[in-house]
Amino acid sequence: MDIALLTQEGLVMILRWIHFFAGVAWIGHLYYLNFVQGAFMPEVEAGVKNNVFAKLVPRVMLWFRWGAMFTFLSGVAMLAVAGHELKGDFFNTPYGIYIYTGALLGTLMFLNVWLVIWPRQKILIANGQTLLSGGAANPEAAKVAPEALLASRTNVLFSIPMLFFMGASRHLGLNIPDDFSPTSVLTVVTLLILALELNALKGKLGYMATVKGVIHCGVGLLAVLYVLIEAIV
Repeated sequence: MDIALLTQEGLVMILRWIHFFAGVAWIGHLYYLNFVQGAFMPEVEAGVKNNVFAKLVPRVMLWFRWGAMFTFLSGVAMLAVAGHELKGDFFNTPYGIYIYTGALLGTLMFLNVWLVIWPRQKILIANGQTLLSGGAANPEAAKVAPEALLASRTNVLFSIPMLFFMGASRHLGLNIPDDFSPTSVLTVVTLLILALELNALKGKLGYMATVKGVIHCGVGLLAVLYVLIEAIV
């Protein structure tokens, strides 16, 4: 008896399922942190904040960072399969262009989680635990909190077009001419996204300081990227 899940197509389906499951856990906690917890924290007294950082945030960050890890690893595996199938034509297809855009956004989000947000959240968690036990506040906590927030808001910004282009890779066409070269469109998309990532590391929140602002910016980034892709192709 042939078992569909034991074929290459079945393997890709398993990878896709892992990607969806881990992605929901990751992005769900990203939105919780920004849309729910972030709005809650300024409204409560210091003791509640310390309890949140000491007891709640470690649980949130566990699902958050490992959701990001498994989303990234399963995504890389699926791209390896697709790259093997399409070979040199990968970036000459709507799938290749759209998935590159989504994957670049997702990869930077993954790196922000593990290299920016999580190291700073560890400091904030330890600070909350110290304060609950009667110790003195870590002055570094006040410095790293805005850095973690900027990276987290940037991930929200990136997530909106990322989800669109991931879906578009399989469900949206693109009129590609016969003499098409992907260099221009990939270069423009890459430079724009990397400029925004640079702001995540060294810049300011700007309009992303509010939930409404970051959602508007995310939709705006989606529109700009899509228009650029259509115009250059």
